[in-house]
Amino acid sequence: MLAKGKTWKYGDNVDTDVIIPARYLNTPDAKELAKHCMEDIDTSFASKVQEGEIMIAGKNFGCGSSREHAPLAIKTCGIACVIAASFARIFYRNALNIALPILECPEAAEAIKAGDEVEVDFDTGKIIDKTSGATFEAEPFPPFMQDLIKAGGLASYMKGL
Repeated sequence: MLAKGKTWKYGDNVDTDVIIPARYLNTPDAKELAKHCMEDIDTSFASKVQEGEIMIAGKNFGCGSSREHAPLAIKTCGIACVIAASFARIFYRNALNIALPILECPEAAEAIKAGDEVEVDFDTGKIIDKTSGATFEAEPFPPFMQDLIKAGGLASYMKGL
C-alpha cells in the first residue's frame, strides 16, 4: 500500500479537542465532523485539504479525550496517513480501528516541512520526502494490521473472518 501527497504539519501535543472541537461532537455524521477538523489550530485546513494528503505532527499527537471522532474527522477530510514523532495510545488504537494509517517516525516528523510532497510505503515503512530527497524508515505495519486497514477498519475486518 502506498500513500502520496502534499503534507500538512503540526507541532507537539495536538489534542483531540483541537483535532475536532467538542462543540461539534453532537453529530454522528463524519462529513460534518470533517468540516471542522483542526479549525481551532488551522482555520484553512478543512476547506483546503485534498484527498490523499498526509499529516505530519510532533510528539504525543492525539492526546486528551479518548474520542473516536478525532481520527474519523482526519480520515474523512481525505488525509491518507498521519506521520508523527509519537501518538497518544488511545488515538493510535482508534485510528487503526477505523483504518486511518499512522506511522511513528520522529526523524520524518522533524525533517518534513509543510507542503512537501511525500510518499509512504506501508509495506516497508519507507517514507520519502520527494521535495528534499530525504528517506526515513518507520516500523511497517505487520501483515494482520495491513489486512485490517485494507478491510476498512476493525469492524469490517472482523466481519470478514
